[in-house]
Amino acid sequence: MSSLLLRKMLYLLGMTLLISFISFVAINAAPNSFLSAGELNPNMTPQAIERLKQVYGLDKPMLEQYVGWLWSMAHLDFGVSFVSGQSVIDEIAKRLPITLSMNIAALIAVFALSIWLGIKAAVSFEHRSDHLIRQISLISFAMPSFYLALLGMLLFSVWLGWLPIAGVHSVEPKSGLAYYLDMVYHLILPVGVMVFVSIGSMTLYIRSLTLEILKSDYLFFARARGLSERTILRRYILPNLLPPVVTLLGLSLPGLIGGSVILEAIFGIEGMGQLFYLSALSRDYPVIMGILTVGALLTLLGNMSADLLLMRLSPFMKRSVS
Repeated sequence: MSSLLLRKMLYLLGMTLLISFISFVAINAAPNSFLSAGELNPNMTPQAIERLKQVYGLDKPMLEQYVGWLWSMAHLDFGVSFVSGQSVIDEIAKRLPITLSMNIAALIAVFALSIWLGIKAAVSFEHRSDHLIRQISLISFAMPSFYLALLGMLLFSVWLGWLPIAGVHSVEPKSGLAYYLDMVYHLILPVGVMVFVSIGSMTLYIRSLTLEILKSDYLFFARARGLSERTILRRYILPNLLPPVVTLLGLSLPGLIGGSVILEAIFGIEGMGQLFYLSALSRDYPVIMGILTVGALLTLLGNMSADLLLMRLSPFMKRSVS
């Protein structure tokens, strides 16, 4: 087990380095830059621009810039933002909790709802509830997140007035428990959009897996022994569903994190997604690199956690590792 964990950590480190290098090359290959004369000040002289490039180290060869950035990153120093002048790690630290909260809440909701809907659709095969769940899943699978977000804002915020249209907190400051309840109230709509656009494919996948389990011989013998449907669900269906579902949830992490970029920009949520969007518009390269690296690291950690959880759930993987 310790050797497997060491291999996983080395893999995580290697993939993080590879992703950071590809991102660094892609960013440097992009046309124009933050230090273009028209971006900062039309009256800025070429000599002033060259001086700024020397200050930020942008006059060095790309490989030397990357090695210097990598050395700083090893010391948890992602550089200084071109726009705000603040440390990149401080900018990310301020916005990371809200993005993590949204993604974790959406992941838990997708896991619970998709299992319930998928099993219910499979058990009521070709009945009304099965047809209804399949139609909802197909709509979810085909619905773009930005379009659903705009529809949700129009319906629940503008017409009905049930939910706030944007932001994370009300204009009037709150404290204590009311502060967190107000945050939850503001996040209902964006998290709901994240859950709805992610639940369709997961539900259809679980429905297909459950149908295969229901046709298995061991389930036939379990029913022949007179076991109740609740016992069959707890002892036979769920243990066989969890390993592939955990694997799929690990693979869906990049989609959730990437989707939050669009939703945070639409709903005006000051998270990592909105910061990435604004930094891309202003060509704030240090912030873009920091967010890409942290996002890749979180995604790889999530996938590694899913693999370790899968080992706990699957007896076959336990034996293969041991």
